[in-house]
Amino acid sequence: MPPRRSYDQYCSAARALDLVGDRWTLLIVRELLAGPRRYTDLHADLPGVSTDVLASRLKDMERDGLATRRRLPPPGAAYVYELTSRGHELLPVLQALGRWGEAELGDRRPTDAVRAHWFALPLLRALEGEGTVEVHLEEGDFHLHVGAGNGPFYADGLAPHGADARLTMDAETCAAVARGELDLPAAIRDGRVTVTGDTTLAKSLHEA
Repeated sequence: MPPRRSYDQYCSAARALDLVGDRWTLLIVRELLAGPRRYTDLHADLPGVSTDVLASRLKDMERDGLATRRRLPPPGAAYVYELTSRGHELLPVLQALGRWGEAELGDRRPTDAVRAHWFALPLLRALEGEGTVEVHLEEGDFHLHVGAGNGPFYADGLAPHGADARLTMDAETCAAVARGELDLPAAIRDGRVTVTGDTTLAKSLHEA
């Protein structure tokens, strides 16, 4: 592989950008925070990325120790990419970046793609406690592992082993939470978000 481009600056921020500053890299991390993903799944959930760029970024991430590639056992027998522990440490970086970018989100543009699980990161930082939370939107379902020590932190679809709480809301409410315009506890109190479940986590959401 060609040598990695570098800013050649003795600065921790510059060193970090040497690894994750290329276009698409942090969005690939966002997708891999959901757990192991096949190349085709990554390409489907990163609309706009070319196959060549995606393959190049994944190779860079493997080289830099952020991700690994492994083959699933039969009958799957497909290759998947997943984050290393070093890659998982980028979760608070993405959360901070998302919080900083709330002011830029605005209303959804006609050209904007959307996936339900893209709302996972803002919801994850809005939730406290520990457990699995399912989220139902018009665009689809996903679930969050609140308080997870080391990923996966969220995934598409319903939780395979059940959830401690379930949140149901419309896309407008979820987008308002993502933009920082609406506090999740306030949305629950106002009835814009419905919480179901009888666990400690569900009760704490009701009482927040």
